[in-house]
Amino acid sequence: MGQAFQPAVWVCPEKSIMSRPKEPLPAKLVIRFLFRDFGVQVEALRRIEKIFGQMDYLSAPGSFPYTTYYDREMGGGIRRQTAAYLDLVGQVTLPDIKLRTNAIEEQLSQAGSRQVNIDPGMLSEERFVLATGKNFTHRIYLRDGIFADLTLMYQKGAYRPLPWTYPDYREPEFIDLLGVLRKKLRFQQDGKLPGR
Repeated sequence: MGQAFQPAVWVCPEKSIMSRPKEPLPAKLVIRFLFRDFGVQVEALRRIEKIFGQMDYLSAPGSFPYTTYYDREMGGGIRRQTAAYLDLVGQVTLPDIKLRTNAIEEQLSQAGSRQVNIDPGMLSEERFVLATGKNFTHRIYLRDGIFADLTLMYQKGAYRPLPWTYPDYREPEFIDLLGVLRKKLRFQQDGKLPGR
């Protein structure tokens, strides 16, 4: 008779204590918008504030030169704008947030075409994650048709892009903004004034 199967046992050299699941700290809601019509954008901002509370940051509208992908649906001359929200949100709520913003996109559509594209993301100390309804190799399924897209990781004092990060999320100006918002997030979480 052969020997009984003996599974290999791996012991962490630092600690041999099992990890204990716990809820992560709340995150900062950061939403980026694509739009052409300023009236539609103002209405989108108003509806989102009604759901998620007041903004604590809103960028000036800027150009969006990276792709013409949205032109067929929305037309040319698309603008980009970024907002952040004061109230922190549980990280588990990312699918709910995406479903709510999808509903606003649909409500503001005209003749079946979106007039505003709303991309919600969650900023934590460790990462920036977008919500998407599109599957891909690096995206993790959450629920209700929504995936988490790891877009930026915090390493060596800054958020850093990954091979799949969209060009507009690689912009130094946007990454610098997230660094500032991270300091505010940490203050909101622990009440300590940010250091360097």
